[in-house]
Amino acid sequence: MSARPSEWDKYLLGSVLFTSLLIGGGTASGLYTDTLIEIVAFISAAVALSRTSTQTTPGSVLWLLFLTVALLVLQIVPLPASLFVGLRPGLLLGGPWLTDETRFISVGVGRTIECLLYVVASAAFFLGVMRLRSDQVYGLLPFFFMGAICNGLAGAIQYSLSDNIAIEGLLPFTINAGLFANRNHFSALLFVSIPFVIYYGLFRGHLLSGAIGLIALLLLLLAAGSRAGVLIGLAITLVSVIFLSARSSIRGFSVFALFVGLSVYTIGAWTTIDAKELDSAFGRAEFARTTIDGIEENWVAGVGLGNFQKAYQIYEKEGMIFRSYVNHAHNEYLEIAFEGGVIAALLMALYLFLLLFAFARIRRDSFQKAAFLSVAFLLVHSLVDYPLRTAALVMTFAYMNAIIFHRGITERMNQKPVLVEVDHNGDKLLVPVAASP
Repeated sequence: MSARPSEWDKYLLGSVLFTSLLIGGGTASGLYTDTLIEIVAFISAAVALSRTSTQTTPGSVLWLLFLTVALLVLQIVPLPASLFVGLRPGLLLGGPWLTDETRFISVGVGRTIECLLYVVASAAFFLGVMRLRSDQVYGLLPFFFMGAICNGLAGAIQYSLSDNIAIEGLLPFTINAGLFANRNHFSALLFVSIPFVIYYGLFRGHLLSGAIGLIALLLLLLAAGSRAGVLIGLAITLVSVIFLSARSSIRGFSVFALFVGLSVYTIGAWTTIDAKELDSAFGRAEFARTTIDGIEENWVAGVGLGNFQKAYQIYEKEGMIFRSYVNHAHNEYLEIAFEGGVIAALLMALYLFLLLFAFARIRRDSFQKAAFLSVAFLLVHSLVDYPLRTAALVMTFAYMNAIIFHRGITERMNQKPVLVEVDHNGDKLLVPVAASP
């Protein structure tokens, strides 16, 4: 039996989400897997956007996306060289384009074009999901779960075989945890899944399977050994249970059992953290200080998206230059400000404002609240890492934001219940009809 034509949009966009979680775990530039995900995202979004739909995207969100893309385009447009006088060090002026009187904002145009395609693909996927009906947006959740389960199974197999196993040759990057190149990003996928697993257990009537899934996620987080992932996983579980269970009918005994399990998990978390050696000399604090030095000299225009590694080397202290080089600031906000300048910083602030404003409208819908929690904790993780530099997590991020900003879900919760007249023993009664999830 073939699917209804109106459902193909959901399946196409769901395939993008699932595919990104399977092969989008790399962080290096120029990966053919990322290019494949971008192509599938463009095609699927084009199909979804070409269909007639009653769903609309908030104008403020559209403006944010437009300004973000415009900033990236501006960085690869040749501008008069006189504009750069005094704005950046001579080492970062870059080469001329056709004539000596022109320069690019980006010190590496190729990397910025790559970032432009990356951002536009994720934005197109976001807009495609925004065009779906509210029930179709919820229908994408199984695709996310399938991708997370595949990563969890891969991680469980790895950790059962060895403490440190790497898989090479399967994908164009070395797999170190789950299907990711970076164990911290694998941990990020695990903990952003927690609110949806709790939502699935509390509000969809699958308490047992939800509890099993939650336990599996917490155990995998402990096995992964990411300090930030362990702490955030614990925090997001506690917050999700309190935040989402306020409107559920879960029994007190189940809540008590859950908190007992979390207490045991806390002991294991602290044991994992204590077992790690903290690098006080060459670590994230030093990365942040050096990045801030670069921001101070390039705050007007930045150095171009995707050019952190190239520009960072200019500001490195001599005593901090080792065989291992710094490829990211391990703080997404500082890195974006360094690459995009003051305009990028303002766009980040605008996004955070829109996110908080949207939260004020979604307090009644647990599905949107779960998405908000996942986005919020992913943003917290971005303070100490760069999770959104992987296609798997950026598509997940786009999907969760689509849930938050989707007007159809919000309107469904705010609308008055439909009353249906029912004949009960000769009496006419008005019975409310519950809204579909």
